Amino acid sequence: MGSPPPILDSTLVEISRNQIEKYLKSKGFFMAKVKSEITVAKKKASLKFIANPGPAFTINKITYQIPDETVKSLYLSNKAMFTHLREGMQYDEDSLAYEREQIFTVMRQNGYRFFERPYVRYEPDSSQNNSKVSVRLIIDNPLDGSKHQVYTIDTTNVIIAENSEGFSNMERLADSLKVKRVVRGTRFTDLSGRFRRNPIVRYNFIKEGETYDIRKETLTYDRLYELNVFKNVKIEYTKAKDSSNKLNPVILLIPQERMSNRTEGEIPFNNGTVGFTVSNTYTNNNFLKGAERFQFQVKGGLQSRIGAGKSIFTDIYQKDFSVSASLTVPRLMIPFVTIPQMGKNGMPFTTFSSSYLYALQKDITTRKIFINAITYDWVETKSKLHSFTPLNVEYRFGNVLIDTLDKTNLEQYEKNKQILEANSYNIKLIGRKDFTLGMKYAYTLNGNKLLENRSFIYFRGNIDIAGNLLQVASKVFGDKHDPKNGDFGTLFGLPFNQYVRPEIDLRWYKSLGGERQFIARLNTGIGYAYGNSISIPFEKLFYAGGSSGIRAWQARTLGPGNYNRKVIASEDARNSSFGIDQLGQMRIETNFEYRFLLVGKLMGGKLKGATFIDMGNVWNISPGNPQPETYFKLDKLGKQIAIGTGMGFRYDVQFFVFRFDLGLKIEGSAV
Repeated sequence: MGSPPPILDSTLVEISRNQIEKYLKSKGFFMAKVKSEITVAKKKASLKFIANPGPAFTINKITYQIPDETVKSLYLSNKAMFTHLREGMQYDEDSLAYEREQIFTVMRQNGYRFFERPYVRYEPDSSQNNSKVSVRLIIDNPLDGSKHQVYTIDTTNVIIAENSEGFSNMERLADSLKVKRVVRGTRFTDLSGRFRRNPIVRYNFIKEGETYDIRKETLTYDRLYELNVFKNVKIEYTKAKDSSNKLNPVILLIPQERMSNRTEGEIPFNNGTVGFTVSNTYTNNNFLKGAERFQFQVKGGLQSRIGAGKSIFTDIYQKDFSVSASLTVPRLMIPFVTIPQMGKNGMPFTTFSSSYLYALQKDITTRKIFINAITYDWVETKSKLHSFTPLNVEYRFGNVLIDTLDKTNLEQYEKNKQILEANSYNIKLIGRKDFTLGMKYAYTLNGNKLLENRSFIYFRGNIDIAGNLLQVASKVFGDKHDPKNGDFGTLFGLPFNQYVRPEIDLRWYKSLGGERQFIARLNTGIGYAYGNSISIPFEKLFYAGGSSGIRAWQARTLGPGNYNRKVIASEDARNSSFGIDQLGQMRIETNFEYRFLLVGKLMGGKLKGATFIDMGNVWNISPGNPQPETYFKLDKLGKQIAIGTGMGFRYDVQFFVFRFDLGLKIEGSAV
């Protein structure tokens, strides 16, 4: 697949023979001998390497030569936590290299800033009988004969370059190191004039008075890059002039371009419809000089029916428009509460967001939604993520455009009547005017492992709760209402929603060796209205189908239950209702997928294949829907479960995975 045929080269054969022999000796086969044989026939060469490894040598004795007693004590006290080196094991240079790396790490974690890997070396002695080898571990002192020095942190210098080109004025850089003003052990100099002090130095974990620790240096690198305002971070150290065991860290930061603009387009189409969606997103990564990310997006699109001699966009049946803005601050901003320094496992964020959506379904409904929220995201460990939205405010204004009173056009009247009868429950939900005050919480486990070919359990659970606070306030003030008979508690003249909506996504990833992997997934959720509501909002309903669900069906065209759009007798009415989503109050989906390697190297990535089978549906559970076939019924579950199968491709370019799937409905289970 794109690789040229190998040409026989005797020099490369000898190099390969020698490398195989060296490898065997590195694994303890000190007497290994390897020879090569080349057979040529019809201009084709057959190459064979024959290895005689000899006996495997085992380590019978380990000794230490560490003249610095402090270093020796530090190594021996930490050895049990990492060592691969023990008497009786087969000699293996990889184990020795691992030991060297761990010693280097321990030294750097305990103040030895200038300790280097070459100080650690080994002397194996294989001259003994009975295939035994003794190993001496040596940790040398510096060449000048002095002992290794433990360093503590003195004043840290944080310097930001003039612009994204870097430090062009070296005199200004030198002068910044002479500034006497130091706050809490840090001297901050911004040559660009674009940053505030506290948001930047907050994520410097190299603190004055502490012993040097490479883990804190790495943590500082990670968090400063995660601020997403610096394209280069470099940490250097100079020895303090007044002390032989103090370090002055110098953190050099080169800012990246602050603003960007991204325009995206999409053309969704299927048999009978075509459309487009265009969005423009403006981003400012340093909006208030504290690495705050401001985003403003405008998005619009439409769908049109085609065919029957119609030209494109002469029969537009759906229009969408949205505008949104968000401000993300790299810390947790909680009023009247002092939050301890976070960020040791990941960057915390506070996001203020606002959005407006307008959707028109021609001659059926219009929908307007205004949403405001405050969200906190933080990292407990690298594998455990939390997201909490304590305030989520939503206004909904909908209108039903279907005219079932005008009988002057009987054909149109019958068409409207059929559309309303087949989708009455959802159309009424779209047409509601209501208010939501609630909160959300989400927990994710092992999300950082999703692109890794290994065995693990992934979990994401979230819950959306609304209306409880307003219901309590309503009762405190003595208001009594009867939601079942249309008497709702209101706020600002609008009925307020009260519901709970939990959802889980559980997956089992199993590595089968090589590039093979098996994935089993269960995704389920339920929305339940109570108190001041008899139904959850339209946007909180669940859908099935699509690229992350039952892939043989398009998104929002499956279910609920045994519902099928074919119940609409008129083809014209059926086509008109195409944009009305098929949704339910409960969802159960499961997927099984097997992935395998097709091409190991393809334009910088790997091409993998996949086969899958998907099952599931959505259902209604709350009373009030006039269509009984949409409800969950255990005795009819076998006929209500949709099953799809198919195959696809995964193009893995390390940081991204591009996915293409082709799904097929299985006859007898389609709904």
